[in-house]
Amino acid sequence: MARALLAAHPVVDGCNGLPWALRQRTGDDSAPGRRVDLDQGEASLCTDIPRLRAGGVGGQFWSLRVPSELTGEQAVSATLEQIDFVRALVRTHPEALRLALTADDVTEARNHGRIASLLGPAGGHAIDSSLSVLRAFHRLGVRALALTADRNTPWADSATDEPKAGGLTPFGEEVVREMNRLGMLIDLSCASADTMRHTLAVAKSPAFLCSTAARAVTGHVRNVPDDVLSQLPRNGGICMVTFTPEYIARAGAPVSVQDIADHLDHVRTVAGPDHVGIGAGFDTDRETDTAHRGPLPDVASYPQLIAELIDRGWSVRDLAGLTWGNALRALRGAESAARSVRGRRVPSTATIGRLDGARV
Repeated sequence: MARALLAAHPVVDGCNGLPWALRQRTGDDSAPGRRVDLDQGEASLCTDIPRLRAGGVGGQFWSLRVPSELTGEQAVSATLEQIDFVRALVRTHPEALRLALTADDVTEARNHGRIASLLGPAGGHAIDSSLSVLRAFHRLGVRALALTADRNTPWADSATDEPKAGGLTPFGEEVVREMNRLGMLIDLSCASADTMRHTLAVAKSPAFLCSTAARAVTGHVRNVPDDVLSQLPRNGGICMVTFTPEYIARAGAPVSVQDIADHLDHVRTVAGPDHVGIGAGFDTDRETDTAHRGPLPDVASYPQLIAELIDRGWSVRDLAGLTWGNALRALRGAESAARSVRGRRVPSTATIGRLDGARV
């Protein structure tokens, strides 16, 4: 039954780190696949095309994040290389992948038997505190941006850094408004709880927590507290649950598929069935090889999770939303909000120096 459901409602996964993982192996080769065969399968990675097919993946947000140690122009150029790399990846595998810039593109890719490939999330530090760079990324196809990574940006607090802004600075608020105007999804996965709350108070479009978990189930600082989850119905956002053991395990205990399902159950209960998704995070942790240590080892494993949720009594409607419908709804929500905002807002010329002044 799990495979039948995925055939009708494939997974749109919120986060996969394959682009950076491939770059580490190919030496930034501009033609992906030359040294790693994604068509035939690649045991050293969690992701390749045969396993994406086997896992019932219909859409993938390809992470554009680069290490937070890169700042300024280095972060901008590294992210441009990530964008170029993903576009080259899609060109190299045209029978399997198709670039998607809109929700309609995602559906069209599925209808043609392709895996919709979405650019993002990029890292907030990669815009170098420039709304012009943000707009340039959007023109290149980036459809999601994380406000922070494991470190603060100059205008937003991270969950794993010393808070400085108390959420967003005035320039951070302007970044959110400009993303609303562009129709970019605002990824809050790595943000502090105060940044999440502040963003939800400012944003006019759905929040996008691309790879995280429920703090009430596992008390990791990166996970989402219930008061934020409870705001997602009003905002239209989506919380996409990760498979990463550190975020779903209890006190260092071995991680199981049931642990992932517990987080999904909790998000569904607090935020509602229309606001939960999957953001597995495969191939994102290069240092500890986290994904391989998890209960679901690769992108072929989604049917195992769906089978567990079927056993728990999830309805077909709720499962179809989890895998496909909720992500598409968030995308369409961002596009709709952008059409509304553009009617009353021109591109912002604000600078961080002008808005944040002495903070900079």
